[in-house]
Amino acid sequence: MRAIQITEFGGPEVLTLTEVPEPVPGAGQLLVTVDRAGINYADTHQAENTYLSKSELPLIPGGEVVGRTDDGRRLVALVSSGGYAERAVVDPRTAFDVPEGIDDVTALGLIVQGATAWLLLRRSVHLQEGESVVVHAGAGGVGSLAIQLAKAWGAGRVIATASSVAKRDLATELGADTTVDADAEDMTEALREANGGQRVDIVLDMTGGRITDQSLAALAPFGRLAFYGMANRQPPTPIAPAGLLAHSTTVAGMWLPHAFRVPGLMPQAMSELYALVSKGALRVVTGGEYPLSEARRAHEDMRARRTSGKLVLDPTR
Repeated sequence: MRAIQITEFGGPEVLTLTEVPEPVPGAGQLLVTVDRAGINYADTHQAENTYLSKSELPLIPGGEVVGRTDDGRRLVALVSSGGYAERAVVDPRTAFDVPEGIDDVTALGLIVQGATAWLLLRRSVHLQEGESVVVHAGAGGVGSLAIQLAKAWGAGRVIATASSVAKRDLATELGADTTVDADAEDMTEALREANGGQRVDIVLDMTGGRITDQSLAALAPFGRLAFYGMANRQPPTPIAPAGLLAHSTTVAGMWLPHAFRVPGLMPQAMSELYALVSKGALRVVTGGEYPLSEARRAHEDMRARRTSGKLVLDPTR
């Protein structure tokens, strides 16, 4: 079968289209013909071997797929690797049936980006009605859904950051009350200004470096920052626990695989997300579909911040 394989760690240049043996499912596992494979920023870290879980070579990257089993069951699933391929082995414990009316891109957008946004708002920061919410990378996969969920759940003011006018316009279209340039020289001041001169209650951050530092400094008393990635690959300044006392600040970390260890949590998230989509209250922004043969270009575009919304690969091309 055709697949993207990595034989040495590095940037997009290490993604190579090749022929590999079809995977063989173990006891209890399912073999899925992949209709679409999701592309996530975590995949770029997986290719570099800088992700939270370490990788071994040779590696077929890709952490999510949507497709059908041999008996016709349509599933969306998380996989530890192997998604960038025509066929993938799936663990039923990380797979969900896809309801009628939910397209492939939406299904993929919900299982990682949607679930991440749901968990950040519901479990990490415990959003309360009327609170201000900053969504960094508001035009991205998680950000575009977090904006919509925050508004649906009663946020008082949603502030989105994005790196271009077009992306800020998209964030506004999705429900953001105001937007901020992601490259603002002083993010602390920019966020406070966007919030009418007041400190903010909640920040959802996957940037790292000074943006995390300056976002933390923008929090109001009892403000919460949820950290779920480090896209710029620059670690923020270490936080001294005593320093959190100054504004009664909470800093939370969130890694999606941990949600599967909490019984019933991911099924609850997926059920709520499917229902919101079915009601027309939530939509996954389609960011682009790439042939499997152009996985390298997809990673290049993502790392260069040329993309918005949910990106997918088509294994048939």
